[in-house]
Amino acid sequence: MIGSLAMKMVLLSLLFSLPVHCSASYPLCTDLRAPFNAHNAGLAFCQYNGSVCCDSAQDLQLQKQFKAMNVSDPGCASLLKLVLCARCDPLSGELYRVEHAPRTVPVLCNSSVSANSTRSQLYILDFCSNLWDQCHNKSISNSPFAFESKAKTTAGSGNRISDSWSSAAEFCNEFGGTSDNASVCFSGGPVKLAGAENSSTPSGVCVEKLGNGSYLNMVAHPDGSNRVFLSDQPGKIWLAMIPEQGSGEILGIHESSPFLDLTDEVHFESELGMMGLALHPNYQNNGRFFVSFNCDKVKWPECSGRCSCNSDVGCDPSKIGPDNGANPCQYHSVISEFTANQSSPSGTVIPKEVRRIFTMGLPFTAHHGGQILFGPKDGYLYFMMGDGGSIGDPYNFSQNRKSLLGKIMRLDVDNLPNSTMISESGLWGNYSVPEDNPFSIDKELAGEVWALGFRNPWRCSFDLERPSYFLCADVGQDLYEEVNIVTKGGNYGWRVYEGPILYHPPQSAGGSTSASSIKPIFPVMGYNHSQLQNPQGSASITGGYFYRSTEDPCLYGRYLYADLYGGGGIWVGTENPENSGNFTSAQVPYGCANDSPIQCGTEDESLSVLGAIFSFGQDNSKDTFVLASSGLYRIVSPSRCNFACSKETVTPRSPPVSTPSPSPSTSIATPWRHRGPEFSLLSLIISYIFLFCMSCNL
Repeated sequence: MIGSLAMKMVLLSLLFSLPVHCSASYPLCTDLRAPFNAHNAGLAFCQYNGSVCCDSAQDLQLQKQFKAMNVSDPGCASLLKLVLCARCDPLSGELYRVEHAPRTVPVLCNSSVSANSTRSQLYILDFCSNLWDQCHNKSISNSPFAFESKAKTTAGSGNRISDSWSSAAEFCNEFGGTSDNASVCFSGGPVKLAGAENSSTPSGVCVEKLGNGSYLNMVAHPDGSNRVFLSDQPGKIWLAMIPEQGSGEILGIHESSPFLDLTDEVHFESELGMMGLALHPNYQNNGRFFVSFNCDKVKWPECSGRCSCNSDVGCDPSKIGPDNGANPCQYHSVISEFTANQSSPSGTVIPKEVRRIFTMGLPFTAHHGGQILFGPKDGYLYFMMGDGGSIGDPYNFSQNRKSLLGKIMRLDVDNLPNSTMISESGLWGNYSVPEDNPFSIDKELAGEVWALGFRNPWRCSFDLERPSYFLCADVGQDLYEEVNIVTKGGNYGWRVYEGPILYHPPQSAGGSTSASSIKPIFPVMGYNHSQLQNPQGSASITGGYFYRSTEDPCLYGRYLYADLYGGGGIWVGTENPENSGNFTSAQVPYGCANDSPIQCGTEDESLSVLGAIFSFGQDNSKDTFVLASSGLYRIVSPSRCNFACSKETVTPRSPPVSTPSPSPSTSIATPWRHRGPEFSLLSLIISYIFLFCMSCNL
């Protein structure tokens, strides 16, 4: 009893020692798009440097708005120009609070409001009162302050600010605010964020092995329990039980009794198979869940859809030869909907497909992404799709605004269309297009597209504490592996760029896109192939999660990702300043806990302990997991691997009860995402030793 109480006290002290993070967002413009480089913007009126939210046309519009104010007083005019130009600030989306309520002016810094900020500079100018002093009795035509009030029901009749507000206090109560951990305010110039208190690199990542099975997807059960759904690439889904931290127990799973078995429908090869799994946000009530997989129309009659290589995107499938023995669009990407019976304790699944959400034929046999996720704030289904394969995206699908290849899509699976609407709208299945998708602004863009310019997005995630942080890893071609913050309508460069590097495609059957014609958003993290020390001599990134568990306080708030081959360790990304979108990353070693429920290790010292790192996962306890070829691993306290962490409160641990190691599950081929059909396939040798064929250099 005393020991249990002591343990609870330790856990509470550890919890309170962690920093509290309010929900905030990285730099976004007022249209919720990412800022772009000022060098390409051509700003003449608003003198912003670096990343900006205005192009030359918007800059000219702001200049015209300023002239229309017709302010004769130079002191007031200079301040009003600064206010108007705040729309060009890379944090203008937050300055204007666009996710809360539309504003005509940014939140003006007001020192009368108490500030306790780690986000902005310590000295906060009382810009709001200063503006009142300079402008309240001046005539301002078409004033942006004329009427924006919750308290007032009618605007003042004059052109002066004082015609609507009687005092600085009243005016600043309406337009003023402060910078704190969750927001920023405008102080007369570009917003500056404070640096992190401690950005030192963790000494290592400690894991414990919970199972020998090889999985590609992990989804926490929405009931809040320690149950998770696990799926593998050949096409099976299991409902499993994650043991409590420190229990010494292994993963609770019945391999012979899957929750759903789609191996007859799924076509499984090195880059093909069951690629994604997502539960509807209201799964607890409706039992709806969705599976993304590849199928072969030669082997399964229901695998039939339009070819992504078609005249609409300037592609003729008859001119594409066979690839790895498959004809163009023989293989398809599919999203199917199923239903679980929520009245049963285990949520028994109804094995028959409820409806086909999406079906699209694939031009080649590689780069199909396939992950699906529901947005935590909007409830829409996000679908990650690669460029279709082959060397250098020869048909330029990624930059083709009408093609769905090389894109991240955003679909509405709640408002379902009828067959007539599907046909007339040219949809690829039973979904509708959200009205606020980027096509609403960019008419040249296919309605389904949320972001473009990807080669093969492999594992994306939303931050648990900051849902606006949507990070996706994208597999490179020859030189660079990248992680991107994905935003509405963002263009992430491929095949014009590979990461931050200009790419020169060897062939351009589908035409080319010039670097000057796009506004690329460059990666926030990544690594060159030359930085790795892989015995396999190759590279392929695996995206992960922001670490939000209390187990390792030195990892808290950092983004974890890895290379497929695991060489050199786990990559740890640190954002500094916080919520700035500026990251540094370093590769740190990983180790297996001495008291791991299942022993880690490999007889071949040239291979990593984990084998190939396929994916990452999170459960309802916010613990982070590594899904690898050699098994399922959970990240645990660093002290269990003798890694130093000054923030950890170390307590003695009782040795776990000895647990016999479960037998390995059926061997699973490595899902290569980097190399195209020109490469040899991998073979897998059972019992932890995986030998990879040497890839050709594309």
